[in-house]
Amino acid sequence: MKNNYKKIPKLEIRRQIFHSLLGLVLIILLVLNLITAWHLFIVLVIGGILALLSRKYKIPIIYWFLKKFERRSELKKLPGKGPILFFAGVLLAIKLFPKDIALASIAILAFGDSASHLVGKYFGTIKHPLSSKKVLEGSLAGLVFGFITAMFFVNPLEAFVAAMAGTIIEVLEIEVNKKLVDDNVTVPLAAGTAVLILRTIVK
Repeated sequence: MKNNYKKIPKLEIRRQIFHSLLGLVLIILLVLNLITAWHLFIVLVIGGILALLSRKYKIPIIYWFLKKFERRSELKKLPGKGPILFFAGVLLAIKLFPKDIALASIAILAFGDSASHLVGKYFGTIKHPLSSKKVLEGSLAGLVFGFITAMFFVNPLEAFVAAMAGTIIEVLEIEVNKKLVDDNVTVPLAAGTAVLILRTIVK
């Protein structure tokens, strides 16, 4: 029988593990009240400056991380783009939503999005009805992992609605001025907004 599964590059495995671990660390720090939105903003600004400098200079330690975790296509454009936008998405969630909703949204971004990417890109075979670029297996994996992790912070119904919203927005790929908005930003915003709407309806 023909094997349709693709071998997952080590770079992608490292990237998604880093993505999830970063989210887990931020969640723990936020739960313990060890960091605030202000700290995230400072990291975001410093990260943006380092990313711009890294386009021309091989900064010690930073360059090692970029070689280990960054796609080669991004090294010349904006090194560290993924983590920077990840922090931006987390910061927006913290500022816009109550803490429990924000944490659930971050969990969906950290775990659901990673699962969706890996499963969809390397194991998916069924075309998604909402997108010609996506596969159904990826969305289902993202929904399951997002739902499970979000339940640590909100009730099961809210967790499901949040995970579903994050999964759908990741599939639709929102564009602004013909430029794709990164899912590190759209996923937590969609997930958090969905829970806020649900709470308004079921009051």
